[in-house]
Amino acid sequence: MAENERRLPKMLIPTIVMAVIAFVLLAIAYYRGAGEHILALKSAGDILLGVLPLLIFAFIIAGAIQHLLPQELINRWVGDESGWRGVVIGTVAGGFMPGGPVTSLPIAAAIYKSGAGIGTMVAFVTAWSLWAFARLPLEIGIMGWRFAAIRLACTFFMPFIAGLLANWLFSNTKIM
Repeated sequence: MAENERRLPKMLIPTIVMAVIAFVLLAIAYYRGAGEHILALKSAGDILLGVLPLLIFAFIIAGAIQHLLPQELINRWVGDESGWRGVVIGTVAGGFMPGGPVTSLPIAAAIYKSGAGIGTMVAFVTAWSLWAFARLPLEIGIMGWRFAAIRLACTFFMPFIAGLLANWLFSNTKIM
């Protein structure tokens, strides 16, 4: 019960903000007429049906990670004492992590709650957002291989540097 009470305030404010934005946009669509608010709700339903299975599986994975990975394994390979090795693992894993923020961030949070170090997780999320190897084929197809190569070259060391910096500055800080 205490854990749920602790989570409620964290999620309450973002939920209220999203609800206000949604209702304002629906009100604008309603007052524009022509049934745009109904079209907006139908589009939202289509998106929900397309994303819901992915969300369910991402949350199952996140829950399973928290309970199935041995604490000793987490501590040794990606915990606070793993040092640069944990940062490298977080960087590589984050770079290859597929999916958008709705699926990847719950998994990252589960790994962190399981005992991964702050540097590992900063490297993971930074590599996931900067490298994003899963979207590389689309990027090459749209922007061209030269652009993709330049982007990767310019961001290549950033996840590792961010992870080491997080270890150095915040290694004794528990965020969640």
